[in-house]
Amino acid sequence: MLTLYFSPGACSMASHIGIEESGADYVEKPVYLLKGEQNTEEYRRINPRGKVPALGVDGRIITENTAILSYLGRQFPRANLMPADPVEEARCISAMAWFSNVVHPSYHRHQWSGRFAEGEAAQAEVRELGRKAYWSNCGEINSILDGKDWFMGNQYTVADPYALVFYSWGLRGGLEMKEFAAYTAWKDRMLGRPAVRKVLESEQSILLK
Repeated sequence: MLTLYFSPGACSMASHIGIEESGADYVEKPVYLLKGEQNTEEYRRINPRGKVPALGVDGRIITENTAILSYLGRQFPRANLMPADPVEEARCISAMAWFSNVVHPSYHRHQWSGRFAEGEAAQAEVRELGRKAYWSNCGEINSILDGKDWFMGNQYTVADPYALVFYSWGLRGGLEMKEFAAYTAWKDRMLGRPAVRKVLESEQSILLK
């Protein structure tokens, strides 16, 4: 049995959707970041970094969306969530690494500038630079999706739930995400998937408002 540690609305939504799409039996363990539950001694034993998501697999823990989603794609091949071609599989993992290493941090700078600079003037500059970077990153996602059904092309993969996180965060951050036509059309296709909608309803996602 798998155990998924996640926080509603956080980037862990990607792994939450991924595990639901995989068809695996799993136990949900919400960790409410706004309540500080990631800092409890109990959760620090799961992930000493105090981050979500984390996936428990027979007493061992996998952290980070890219690793968890890659594991799910390989462990449950019948769900067809990872490209079979080795090069395309590597490209899918590369896309998720970009989400984690570039897109995610740009949103953090936009929303939590106090973590990156001291003083209102410096924080305001970090916020604005973060907003510009995040908008540019969402524009790149939009360009990638243009003319495609899914992020990697015709096949729905574990990269798709991860990309959905950033559309939802754009809405949360007050950005005009509908200006990205391809990204918005893809988001609507995502909402038509039963596993996606089940998780979004469970997490009370802004995408459903």
